[in-house]
Amino acid sequence: MEIPEEKYQLTPVENNAKPARRRKTKSHVWKYFTVESISPECKRAFCNTCRKSFAYSMVQENGGSRHLEKGTCGATAGLDNNNEGDDQATPYTPSTRTRTTARVSESRKRRYRSPSSAYMAVFNPDVCRQDIARMIIMHDYPLDMVEHPGFQSFVQSLQPQFGAVSVDTIQGECVSSYLSEKQKVMRLIDAMPGRVCLSLDMRMSRNSLAYVFITGHFTDSNWKTQKWILNVVLEPYPDSHNALSHAVACCLSDWRLESKLLSLTLNHPVPEAGLENLRSHLCVKNPLILKGQLLLGQCISHTFTAMVNDILSAGGDIIKKIRDNIKYVTTSENHGEKFLHLKEQLQVPSEVHLFLDDQSQWNTTYQMLVSASELQEVFSCLDTVIPEYKEAPTMEDWKQVESICTHLRSLFDAMNLLASSPCPPAITLFQEGFRIQTTIACAPTGDPFIGSFIKSMQEKIDKYWKECGLILAISVVMDPRFKMKLVEFSFSKLFGEESPLYVKMVDDGLHELFEEYVALPLPSSPAYGGDHGNIDRAEDHNQGGSISEYGLADFDMYIMENTTQQFKSEIDQYLDENLEGRGSNLDVLEWWKQKRSKYPTMSKMARDILSIPVSTTLPESMFSTKPRELSPNARSETLEPFVCTKDWLQHGLTEDFGGLESLVVSDLSNPALKVEF
Repeated sequence: MEIPEEKYQLTPVENNAKPARRRKTKSHVWKYFTVESISPECKRAFCNTCRKSFAYSMVQENGGSRHLEKGTCGATAGLDNNNEGDDQATPYTPSTRTRTTARVSESRKRRYRSPSSAYMAVFNPDVCRQDIARMIIMHDYPLDMVEHPGFQSFVQSLQPQFGAVSVDTIQGECVSSYLSEKQKVMRLIDAMPGRVCLSLDMRMSRNSLAYVFITGHFTDSNWKTQKWILNVVLEPYPDSHNALSHAVACCLSDWRLESKLLSLTLNHPVPEAGLENLRSHLCVKNPLILKGQLLLGQCISHTFTAMVNDILSAGGDIIKKIRDNIKYVTTSENHGEKFLHLKEQLQVPSEVHLFLDDQSQWNTTYQMLVSASELQEVFSCLDTVIPEYKEAPTMEDWKQVESICTHLRSLFDAMNLLASSPCPPAITLFQEGFRIQTTIACAPTGDPFIGSFIKSMQEKIDKYWKECGLILAISVVMDPRFKMKLVEFSFSKLFGEESPLYVKMVDDGLHELFEEYVALPLPSSPAYGGDHGNIDRAEDHNQGGSISEYGLADFDMYIMENTTQQFKSEIDQYLDENLEGRGSNLDVLEWWKQKRSKYPTMSKMARDILSIPVSTTLPESMFSTKPRELSPNARSETLEPFVCTKDWLQHGLTEDFGGLESLVVSDLSNPALKVEF
């Protein structure tokens, strides 16, 4: 069949005709190649990696990119149009092309074999606001940060759909979190089987307003100690006699604890009139245990800090002189080099280095004095290499430094032990108090410098033993490794011939406390059991014949009375039994939990006594010489919700409350708890 020639006749194109405008190239290869002009009529594609050039067609629609896709250049081998979304080429190796081709082929198969399983998160502005509120609470950020341009720009870059929020909106979210978490803590406290102990700490704001921080301490139904900040109460007149009474009354009413209070521990000095007002106020509604002797107590770490201040105040001049000498050496590179060179010449064996202290942390002052004391020989000879050095401490100065370090050392060791645990056991505090008392008693009386602070220290430790010695001693007795034996031993060292009197006071208080707990209702239990004799119930050994119950009720009463007479009370039985071994790290509360069937009354008493916080200072504040201040971002109207919620959330992220609802932040979107401003 012939084809007409005119149908395929070519039409010549004039050389001056402008080529038709091509659409923008779409191939992905142009991310890896750049078109450059070699001459007005010639262009080539250059590889961006190796700068190798390839042919480029100015006539074809796509510039002739097909040959560039076939791996002509090693830097772009294995690319095809299906990889247009990739931002990085596969590195070329001899086997890369085969593996890449197989991977792309498999990707194509999966693409058409199953639908996409990519998860698209749904934006929820309510959840975002709740997260911002939690962030502000947990990290003490200012509320108005949500209106800072930088924060808004950052949030917009993460999620453009999230609109700006006001301070009032975020404050409402924070208060909603507080109300939600408070319900959970309330349920935990309502389930508390025993009594609660409160600790009070007063902090000042920058505008001289006082806030009383009230923390609850108790043992839960799983025999685990709990510690929660319950209230932050504003007290405009902290020096008034009824300031603490008002704060405690607010807490007891708010948490329904009027009849459950066991003790109060104070973390700041309170005048005697204020203590009496507080004691009389609590006697009205709260049944006092042991005639109120356990009601009020001082934090032992606060007593130790007050003793430290006595030493630092008496040695202020010599401490400043040592600090200035260290500054003279450490702030000059030349002086420092000469000091080290002299140390080597004198062959001083000490490996310590000089440093300046942080005057708000007394432990650094103690460590500074210790390091300087070890290098006193170098200071004494420093004027031989630095003639202008004229302020070297004298031998009398170094003697005073040694006295300061000796009396600070026992307090430093004690505070380190307290800081090592958020709830230090009573036995640790008892031993440290005894050791410090012994150190003070052994201090030389003829030294006028030591006499300037030792008397004040003695008065403070004596006052603590007088006010809190009974609480501390009874807590030690609850430890089955020591019982009354450690109290008897320690008091014999402290009080000498008068020790039997003090031991009797502890023993009488212990038995009186036990009798009060006996009067409390106990869970129903058999009148007698395997622990009290070998008499078994008749039905347990029924050998086929029935036994008449006639007259056996009186017989049971007779057995109970006579059996009881033959055995000691719980407390005497406990005290007379052998001590537990001290080889293992005994969990005292767990021990009482295991013994609660044998000692039902004593276990209840131990559970409450071991909840009393003898030390309430936070580990990070243990060595501070200044009173704690509130954050500058704190606002009086939101201080309690923010402080309490932060404490509850921190507990909820790490603690397990044994069957009760975890306090991890959740369900903050409850509409019933929303607070709008």
